[in-house]
Amino acid sequence: MTILRQALVCLALIVGLLGPSVSAHAVEADELLADPALEARARALSGELRCLVCQNQSIDDSNAPLAKDLRVIVRERLTAGDTDAEVIAFVVDRYGEFVLLRPRFGAHTLLLWGAAPVLLATAGFLIWRRGRRAHQPEVAPLSAEEERRLAKLLKRSEDPAA
Repeated sequence: MTILRQALVCLALIVGLLGPSVSAHAVEADELLADPALEARARALSGELRCLVCQNQSIDDSNAPLAKDLRVIVRERLTAGDTDAEVIAFVVDRYGEFVLLRPRFGAHTLLLWGAAPVLLATAGFLIWRRGRRAHQPEVAPLSAEEERRLAKLLKRSEDPAA
């Protein structure tokens, strides 16, 4: 393997290992708040809200215009003095619970939260049961000769005089 190839492999491994922990934030300079504490809260809240266009990204990571609008709304609400819970409630009231990256636990989300553990337990049970069956030896039926010998032995054990 050449040195260049080794370097590329090492670079790919580093990017692969660091990739999930390093996220690309789409927050633009004109959105940033002057107060670092408020900006930190805004970033934390933006990480909890789903981009309704991308649907698999938070609004903090999305470049979609709707995500930018949501980031601006979050910052406006924080600047107005809302608590984190009030900001989330405002956005959920306006866009519905789908905007939350981590849905709340409730009666209407019970299937969402309960399906994975139930499916996992069912799969585990089926694998366990199949494994038990695989370890049980298969018993072949007795041949006619074996049945006669068994009957003879049973008769002899019932009647010791025979």
